[in-house]
Amino acid sequence: MNCKQILQQKAMEIEFYLQKALPEKQTYPSALFEAMRYSLFAGGKRLRPVLLLCACEMIGGEKEKAIPFACAIEMIHTYSLIHDDLPAMDNDDYRRGKLTSHKKFGEDMAILAGDALLHHAFETMTQACVKDCSVATIKAMHAIAHGAGVYGMLSGQVVDVLSQGNAIDEKTMYFIHKNKTAAMLQAALKAGVLLGGATEQQAKIMEEAGEKIGVAFQIADDILDVTSTLEVLGKPVHSDEKNEKNTYVTMYGVEASQKMVEAFSQEAVCLLKTFGKEADFLIELTRYLITRKY
Repeated sequence: MNCKQILQQKAMEIEFYLQKALPEKQTYPSALFEAMRYSLFAGGKRLRPVLLLCACEMIGGEKEKAIPFACAIEMIHTYSLIHDDLPAMDNDDYRRGKLTSHKKFGEDMAILAGDALLHHAFETMTQACVKDCSVATIKAMHAIAHGAGVYGMLSGQVVDVLSQGNAIDEKTMYFIHKNKTAAMLQAALKAGVLLGGATEQQAKIMEEAGEKIGVAFQIADDILDVTSTLEVLGKPVHSDEKNEKNTYVTMYGVEASQKMVEAFSQEAVCLLKTFGKEADFLIELTRYLITRKY
């Protein structure tokens, strides 16, 4: 079984746990839960929860302990996509080949569905912490909160918005990618190893690897925005150009950007190798992500 097949298999496993973690769409008020489920189950690679579970198992931890946190991080990721697609942000009509939440349910319900997923994510994690009140679970929740918050994803999004239409330097570009995208991948890997019982040094190594993987992942995504199609990608292409966004592609071109993807990925692989053969799948996954077509 190759990396892509394993990733798909693990994504299906995550799907099962997510179905159990969210109320049925018939639950009152049904409009809210229908909108939440629509976006959460619209597809996707489930990369962040897969990374979290794999990191936990790599370090020798129990998958069952990590499942609530894996579900939570995917809820947070989905909320960010719902809000990212809104007219006030990227104003996209399609996500993963389907109508975006605001096109399907209206802007008001899309905003509320995003808010609901964010809050339900933290309720899911706090329930897990109450059930297993340990330093590991609390640190894992903090890692995810930090990655999603004002020192992570939100800061990256803010600088990205403020930079639209303006020339920026490489330092600002890296800040956007590091926070907007990489912060949540860092959070997934760090939370996973912490739940598995990792040392602070091991957690730090995973955090550094996550940064490299995340920046490479975003640059690869920027490349696909100019080289792929709506049918393959499942979302509009050339949207960065439409929104006057700064990317490594607009700054350096496709060829140079591809070399950066490979360089960042190789740095991540070197960090992951310090964990021995137990990190083989994460290494293979890192290499797969830089050559993906969607």
